[in-house]
Amino acid sequence: MRRGMTLIEMLVALLIFSFVMAGALAVLSAESKSFALGSERVAMYQNGRFAINELEKDLRTAGAGAPDIQPQMIYINDSVVVFNANYWTNTAGDVEAVYYNPDAPDSAVLALRKSTPITIPHTAIQYPDTSYVVGGVNSSAETISFYFEDDTTTARSGDYVLYRRVNRLKPEIVATNILHNGATPFFQYFRLMTPAGGGTSSLTAVDTSQLPLRHTVPVHLSLADTGLAAAVDSIRAVRVDFTVSNGRTGDAERFRTLTRLILLPNVGLANTRSCGDQPIFAAVPTVLPGVAGGGGPAAELRWVPSVDETSGERDVERYVIWRKISGAPDWGDPYVTVPAGDSAYLYADANVTSGTTYQYAVAAQDCTPTLSAQRASNSVTIP
Repeated sequence: MRRGMTLIEMLVALLIFSFVMAGALAVLSAESKSFALGSERVAMYQNGRFAINELEKDLRTAGAGAPDIQPQMIYINDSVVVFNANYWTNTAGDVEAVYYNPDAPDSAVLALRKSTPITIPHTAIQYPDTSYVVGGVNSSAETISFYFEDDTTTARSGDYVLYRRVNRLKPEIVATNILHNGATPFFQYFRLMTPAGGGTSSLTAVDTSQLPLRHTVPVHLSLADTGLAAAVDSIRAVRVDFTVSNGRTGDAERFRTLTRLILLPNVGLANTRSCGDQPIFAAVPTVLPGVAGGGGPAAELRWVPSVDETSGERDVERYVIWRKISGAPDWGDPYVTVPAGDSAYLYADANVTSGTTYQYAVAAQDCTPTLSAQRASNSVTIP
């Protein structure tokens, strides 16, 4: 007959098992905490790197594609930077924008107008104070704002959120859990200075006591755009400096400090006229109802080449087409571009609706790229 376990043996076994389980649970808990902290640390690094990369990607386009009359740098402070750039377009074939995004809303691909200004973050300043229209066409350089703002969703004071806003669109969150790196401001600026007696120009840090700087003259590069009013035009680099955390407190909190000097290669440059004068496009385009290749309705827009496509400077590279509903007050963003090189031009627009009246406009564009005067067509009602 087999002898069973005594009560003392069972108690000893349970005691040993309890010690083993407690040790295993302690190890598991430590591993779990370590894994969680490791994941948070990776997320923290990614959060910081993404913020730096977004700032660099956008700031490096400041001034790109903006006409000479439109300010490149608008407003700078220790936590706000606002600038103009033809950052993106939703028009296929538009070579003036830095990026092409067919899904970009129309409100994000054109310059702000005086009638629809924005308030610069952390100020009461309204921008713009004029509309930037060249050859009857609104500028394609939109306004981009980056700014740090107190994070009211956290219990800890000193937490910030980095926002990005294009024109009047809703601000987007770029990064959270951002803190000051000691007393260092989020944004520091460097201007191009030339010694009074001549010599080599160099970058000089702008003292924080001189901030904010803003473009107060409506027309960039005008006679009044000099002196203190033009101080912001001399900015050539921005240094970004901040600390990111994993959002925890106490012993579980982790930090990472990030800094980067971002050059502004397009700021301070004026548009050259390497292709000569503005294209001469005098012909009035005409539009008639037509039939698309699939048998549906279409609008057939016709025009003859610009004078200086086939003679003179011979520098016309494309034609830009706008379309609007007849009676609309604004042409808005370009509708499509057509390469130059034909003896006569026909653009069949099949994206039309029966019963709707349309009007088109055409401008020639050279290799600068500079647009000619915009020529409007007659109106056409699609049968």
